[in-house]
Amino acid sequence: MTQVFKRRWAIVALLTLATTINYIDRQALSVAAPVISRELGLTATDYSRIVFFFLLAYALMQVVTGALVDRLGARLGFAVAIVGWSLASMAHALGRGVMSFSVLRFILGFFEAANYPAALKAIAEWFPPSERSSAVGWVNVGPGLGAILAPPLIAWLTLTWGWRAAFVGTGLLGFVWLAFWLSLYRQGPSAIPEQSAKAESDAVDEPAMSWSALLRDRRGLGLMLARFTSDGAFYFFVFWLPTYLAGVRGFAIRDIGLFAWMPFLAADIGALAGGFWGTRLIRSGWSIDASRKTVMWVGAALSACALPAATASTPYGALAWISVALFGIQVKSSSLFTVPADLFPAKSVALAWGLSGAAGSLGGMLFQLYVGRVVDTVGYNPVFLAVSVMHLVSAGFVMVLIPNIGSRERA
Repeated sequence: MTQVFKRRWAIVALLTLATTINYIDRQALSVAAPVISRELGLTATDYSRIVFFFLLAYALMQVVTGALVDRLGARLGFAVAIVGWSLASMAHALGRGVMSFSVLRFILGFFEAANYPAALKAIAEWFPPSERSSAVGWVNVGPGLGAILAPPLIAWLTLTWGWRAAFVGTGLLGFVWLAFWLSLYRQGPSAIPEQSAKAESDAVDEPAMSWSALLRDRRGLGLMLARFTSDGAFYFFVFWLPTYLAGVRGFAIRDIGLFAWMPFLAADIGALAGGFWGTRLIRSGWSIDASRKTVMWVGAALSACALPAATASTPYGALAWISVALFGIQVKSSSLFTVPADLFPAKSVALAWGLSGAAGSLGGMLFQLYVGRVVDTVGYNPVFLAVSVMHLVSAGFVMVLIPNIGSRERA
């Protein structure tokens, strides 16, 4: 086992852990929301507005942080980001109502936006194209793992010391991670004698693309539309599943801690399955284009299983259907999230990710407002219907606007 191989996967492990902490911090409010809402008198519409401001900052800053990470590098960019979002998470203990939580969520989203641009840049620098979907698949375990750990952890902290302690406790995790990151990520792969990722990546020496060039590129537009129409589905489950289980299925905070992690375990399995399947297809002779699109369509089809969850006769039946849907969403994401590294020069990957991620957050932000109003007036059924078709539409945009994933020729 070469030094490069060990270093690559050690970096992936840290990227996965950072993404896990990222989602624990953002989901702390989701898990504690039933308790906070009762204590502070928040409605579903109030909660949707708080979530809106998180996603507003997340959308705006993914573009900015993508450019900054391309300039500063993954090591420094990640260090600044995780310190910022950890402090913002801890500050949620000071929340008093809609306004204060909205401001704190905005700050959290401001710093958390750097996570994926930095992670994808690190993967583009260290991994050849044939192995990137596996690496991205592992990083995509982070959201599900964070969502698995958050319900029991936040529920325990809330029941033991109160919801304010939950934010402080989870915020401290980022500082532990930072020590390992600064210790490991000291140099680029070109400085390692056994380095091969740089030579294997045929784009590492290509010049960077500007914002305007990426926006004019049809492939960039395809990525943005694919994310705009689909990211809201995953955000719905991250932000609303505990509230749905409490309000519709009658779960107490203890029940949420016991069961709300299960669909996100399925999501993690989907992330790994999609990543490894994509790599296996390429190694067996499939083109990058055929591999990525096949995995996306299978995942999109499975995500439609969100629809029967709304009418399931038992809460456990609903959780089972939601689990299948989240499995499919992450199968698809393991390929879709890899595409910026397949299409664009390594020096522009973080910016390309940032633009597509900003579009996804914008779509998710608008979808949260829709969810809040619909839940307060009609209920959850129309929301589950929308979630069931969003990834099918997203895959359609990829098919139409990105005719050849893996080609670096301008479209």
